[in-house]
Amino acid sequence: MPSVEVLLTRLDPDVPVPSYARPGDAGADLVTTSDLVLPPGERAVVGTGVAIALPIGFAAFVHPRSGLAARAGLSVVNTPGTIDAGYRGEIKICLVNHDLREPIKLLRGDRIAQLVIQRVEQAEFREVAELPESVRGAGGYGSTGGAAALAGQRAGQHDGSPDVTEV
Repeated sequence: MPSVEVLLTRLDPDVPVPSYARPGDAGADLVTTSDLVLPPGERAVVGTGVAIALPIGFAAFVHPRSGLAARAGLSVVNTPGTIDAGYRGEIKICLVNHDLREPIKLLRGDRIAQLVIQRVEQAEFREVAELPESVRGAGGYGSTGGAAALAGQRAGQHDGSPDVTEV
């Protein structure tokens, strides 16, 4: 798997350097530097104790950890959070508790998110009077049928397919 050197400073010397759980993983785990209880529906910005310097042409994206999202409802508010190559401050994460009933207790050192490093391009925007045609056209949200099927079910209609309760 190709790699890119990312310079890192630990602002909190006791936190681990972000690391990949398994070979080939896309996201390196980030931890929280503080203990906190996040009530249902609430959000908080937490520090990770690290700062990075990305090469020009790369960006880092902070993603939720899928297990925490599925089991506890913990997510990242601005998913994915974007870290530009020029940013040198501490990586902070805006977490949200989507669980409707239970608070989430986080302890210092808990893995809370994943950091994905990707090559990025800058666009050269060129204004034109009209865009070229495409198969999709201007169809937006739900235009490929997924949302339309749900709308029929909400209206009391059923298409005969089995009910799905687990993803």
